[in-house]
Amino acid sequence: MGVDMKVAALILKKVEEIPKGEPFTSTQFLGLGSRASIDQSLSRLIKKGVIARVTRGVFVRPEISRYVGKVIPGPNKVVEAYARVRGLTIQVHGAEAVRRFGLSTQMPVQSVFYTSGPSKRFKLGELEVFLKHVSPKKLVCPRSKAGLAITALWYLGKTNVNSKVIGTIKKKMLASEFQELKVAIPLMPAWMADRFYLYEKEQRRTG
Repeated sequence: MGVDMKVAALILKKVEEIPKGEPFTSTQFLGLGSRASIDQSLSRLIKKGVIARVTRGVFVRPEISRYVGKVIPGPNKVVEAYARVRGLTIQVHGAEAVRRFGLSTQMPVQSVFYTSGPSKRFKLGELEVFLKHVSPKKLVCPRSKAGLAITALWYLGKTNVNSKVIGTIKKKMLASEFQELKVAIPLMPAWMADRFYLYEKEQRRTG
């Protein structure tokens, strides 16, 4: 068995251990062989239908539904995998963050994410996913409830954020999560930090 065949066998074994529908990246196979042999092995698996390429560097063992055929993983999972392979910071769009905190019932019509990397579009089946580049100051506390709250507040803007909004957000967070949010106040823009100071002042007065 040649070196490349050994690499292919190792990659296939590792791929078969990944749950169907769970996105994975080519970087997960580093150390099994050269980059060229890894790419060739993955290309062969795509041709055989064992895996599918979701976007550059991100793959999946597709789940098969007897009703709709291949089931594509959700955009959140794919974007997280894409971010890992590129070393990017990712956050959901402000409209989605606002919805998750119950500050809006409107469902976003597009699947949009903020990113520290360049803006990019790619397709997931019929769904178009858009990664929108934003300033690092809008990506504070990534992958946390505190970061999600800050994203929601950025989206609402200074004219719409008040103590009531902060109180609503607090109700959707654990005490430890809200404490993390308060710790991040120095990283917020001045107007946002002011709303927190006002909220705390009102809580002390009414409590």
